Amino acid sequence: MLQLAILQGLQIATVLCCAPLLRGVINRVKAIVQSRRGPSILQPYRDLWKYLRKGRVISEHASWVYRVAPVFTFITPLIVAMLIPVLTAYPLPYAFMGDMLAGGFILSLGGFFTSLAAMDTASTFGGMGSSRARVVSFLAEPVVILVLFTVTLIAQATIPFAVNQTLISANYLYNPAHWMLAAALFMVILAETGRLPVDNPASTFELSMIEASRTLEYSGRDLALMEWGGAMRFFVLLTILLNVLTAPWGLAPAGGTNLLTVIIAIATLLLKMFVICGVIVVIESSLAKWRFFRVPEFLGAALILAGLGVVSFYLVHTI
Repeated sequence: MLQLAILQGLQIATVLCCAPLLRGVINRVKAIVQSRRGPSILQPYRDLWKYLRKGRVISEHASWVYRVAPVFTFITPLIVAMLIPVLTAYPLPYAFMGDMLAGGFILSLGGFFTSLAAMDTASTFGGMGSSRARVVSFLAEPVVILVLFTVTLIAQATIPFAVNQTLISANYLYNPAHWMLAAALFMVILAETGRLPVDNPASTFELSMIEASRTLEYSGRDLALMEWGGAMRFFVLLTILLNVLTAPWGLAPAGGTNLLTVIIAIATLLLKMFVICGVIVVIESSLAKWRFFRVPEFLGAALILAGLGVVSFYLVHTI
């Protein structure tokens, strides 16, 4: 029991410590691809340390929603990290506390409070970013529901530890439905985490920002929690994509878990993350930010992919 508790803590620590690294890697590799010098891959850690040491300024119009939003944004990805296979191929003590649907609701709770806090300060740009983020989430929800529905049909379960073992079996690994669902979810992740072509994470122009405009009014420790929580949310979503839907290899096996297998699991997870980061760098170096009225086209394509995944699943099983 003690070993399981330690592994649960290691999963949380992995998400907590490695999440800012992904942003650093993406920014650094993107700069190299674009023939720029660029920041160090450790720059996100330096930024968080700088924010944590600064004081904070709170608007006189802010209510309790503004004050609790950073806490929800920071905690919700860590809760989801207890429900999904981050390092182990077998469920840990809190794995059955919720399924994939519950994990989606928990992550959405952090985004909900972030949007409320952006409007709570009566900031024009915060309200604009919040309304745009809600539109993106509204368009992304049908895709997520369709992906979850199809995954449930395939695996006959919604617990992530049961889903990943079914999807990598010989019957479904090379099934077109499997990879269409993964592609649809990847597009949703790009949209929900403020990546190109939906949003430009490097932009400082208030009228075009979506995700960053929701945190414009934060400073000091609150801003550190918001930035760190956003990085962990991105890390957790990619973990779901990799360790649940597409490539759950390298996880520590049941019965033979020791320090070496845990280290291998962490290294394998980071390697898979870096591959996805490379794909994101290619996308962000090839595409410009789309206008906001074209976002429905992007998420509509994701919905079509998810729908084709459902059709493909039924066709394969009917034939």
